[in-house]
Amino acid sequence: MTRSGKVCKRMDLLPGYVVNLKAVRPAPYGWFLTDGSKNILLHESGIVGNIAEGETVRVFLYQDRQGRIAATQKIPEVRVGSFGWCRVADRNDQLGVFVDIGIGRDILLHKGDLPPLREVWPQKGDKLYCTLKNDRFGNLLARLATEEEMKPLFRQAGRSIFNQTVKGIVYRTIKAGSFIITEEKYRAFLHESQRFAEPRLGEAIEGRVIGVKDDGTINISMLKRVYESISDHAETVYRYLVERGGVMPYTDKSAPEDIKKRFA
Repeated sequence: MTRSGKVCKRMDLLPGYVVNLKAVRPAPYGWFLTDGSKNILLHESGIVGNIAEGETVRVFLYQDRQGRIAATQKIPEVRVGSFGWCRVADRNDQLGVFVDIGIGRDILLHKGDLPPLREVWPQKGDKLYCTLKNDRFGNLLARLATEEEMKPLFRQAGRSIFNQTVKGIVYRTIKAGSFIITEEKYRAFLHESQRFAEPRLGEAIEGRVIGVKDDGTINISMLKRVYESISDHAETVYRYLVERGGVMPYTDKSAPEDIKKRFA
């Protein structure tokens, strides 16, 4: 299947594409389909509706657990040349992460396409914007969308959202910070100075808009507002006073280092 939605007319049947095949005969676990030279199994778990012998069937091709080309009538949004959101189904530190594209067979996103730091690798349940690709051996793999490929998703933010709270998904990480697509489809940047810890790729986060640029992108912060931070510190000092009967060994002449060490 191409970006235009047309059925791929390749003579060689590769996983990741949508093709039209003819139903040849029923099998114990589904139907055998053919392109005229090669038979492919459409497993019963991937059949939608009824199939008649000789019927032309539109299917998505993938690899089963034995590496064989198989077919399903459950056509996923995420395929070669087509992008979509998919949920992380599993993580393997030696291989990468596996994503669920909705066909009952998870697809590997290889570790070579993930951030160098494993601490920010996606975890089960995180969401990634992906497409599919074939490696040089013909294996079907997932691939993250590039910055250029994310552009059609974005819309410009207005000045009125300044200081508002937004939610979104981390779609890219770099040393200086994280890029987020918000629920409103704004492109947001979270600088490393505006967070306590680096969020994972694919993680859902929440932040406050601290800047709206001329190009409609935004900067966000995960740190508390100043007055919220002061309130937290005041609560800490109050609890300390209560525990000590209303007195403490600190005054305005105490060393700042000593106070910070006690209340940090």
